[in-house]
Amino acid sequence: MRLLVCSLDDVASVNIRDRLLETYQWTEKGLFRGRPILERGEDRIIVIEGLHLFADGLDLEMEEATGMDPSTVVFLSRHKAASGIPTLTVHPIGNYGKADFGGREGTLVPSSPDLMTSTLRTLRANATGLGFQISFEVTHHGPHLLAPTMFIEIGSSEENWGDRRAAEALARALMETRALEAPKAIGVGGGHYAPRFSEVIDSKRISFGHMIPNYFCDHASDEMLLEAMRQAMASTQDARAVYIHKKSMSRSRATHIKQLVRSIGGEAVDSSDLQDL
Repeated sequence: MRLLVCSLDDVASVNIRDRLLETYQWTEKGLFRGRPILERGEDRIIVIEGLHLFADGLDLEMEEATGMDPSTVVFLSRHKAASGIPTLTVHPIGNYGKADFGGREGTLVPSSPDLMTSTLRTLRANATGLGFQISFEVTHHGPHLLAPTMFIEIGSSEENWGDRRAAEALARALMETRALEAPKAIGVGGGHYAPRFSEVIDSKRISFGHMIPNYFCDHASDEMLLEAMRQAMASTQDARAVYIHKKSMSRSRATHIKQLVRSIGGEAVDSSDLQDL
């Protein structure tokens, strides 16, 4: 059962939820926190108050309250950035360091690599005419859950959060994408919007789970980076591959990270190692 979570305190979240309701048929199936649970096939929509970032343990609460055990949780959300660039994103969650925005310090939430990557691939193929940048974001923020979890987001400003076409594109990608099984990998390097990882999925058979950006790597000791990579692989189902964005760092740094990957039993890969779609 896939659980789609809408926050009433989030304009973009409500926008995406509304597009799901008007585009697809749903039926009521029980209550959660006093509000209807909406059902369509294996999908359920619930509505919560408060921001998603702090909804720790929502999957366990759902199971205890209703007997429904989510296999995947998808948070419908806004994205905010100072740049204000219109953006559609998907990303895994957790914290490599401090938990300034929900979740637990130094703890990752299981990712959903095939679903997350396939959803982004569909968006990048079908929503290019909307005027939005479409990409992954690297792993960041809460809440803390035990089920595989991903965020889908409209950004980056209040002006974009209410965009109906953007919300419909996300709703359709989420509901009509079928997760393509592919080799699982974590990503290391690059910026917050994971440009290389977002690009390579257009042509190569790979599913990304957790991603570690340069802004963490550049200030991390070897011990910290090893722990981050261990957690990222453990929280990305069946992932042994590590895709290093080599052009985002010096050659010596990329070589050193590759050695660290090998020291923990991982396999450093690049696009030449991957099958074409």
